Amino acid sequence: HSQRRGPRADMVPEIAAAVGFVSGLLRTRGCVSEQQLQVFSGALREALTEHYRHHWFPEKPSKGSGYRCIRINQRMDPLLSRAAGQGGLAVPQLLQLLPRELTLWVDPYEVSYRIGEDGSICVLYQAAKPPSPYGGMLTCKNQMMLGRSSPSKNYIMTVSS
Repeated sequence: HSQRRGPRADMVPEIAAAVGFVSGLLRTRGCVSEQQLQVFSGALREALTEHYRHHWFPEKPSKGSGYRCIRINQRMDPLLSRAAGQGGLAVPQLLQLLPRELTLWVDPYEVSYRIGEDGSICVLYQAAKPPSPYGGMLTCKNQMMLGRSSPSKNYIMTVSS
């Protein structure tokens, strides 16, 4: 299928934010050498770039969000496992150093995460989106946020015909 290269079809800032976040978590816990972190970060950056290559839609940022989601839920996300292996880190070590429950959403223009199943969602990186012809589509994450809290003024949707 054709690779449309819009004004911002690259994934560099988003992937850098995700990699920096995971590496930062490992760095603060110690036990991982700076060299291992460098190798891990590079390996993770490559793994994510490859994994997202055909699943990155700046014109529809929520499309493919589930595919791009990095998840630790007692089990390690395979992308993190692969990067860890290249950095000489064992998966059990990684599981000890990282939160047991972590969800990281890497979407065009926004990278956010949640620690714990009921944690609040925090935004790591946000870029201005170009105006979307699709309007405010409800992503899986937004629905989760909506379902979790009582609707606030920000979420009132108006439908104009």
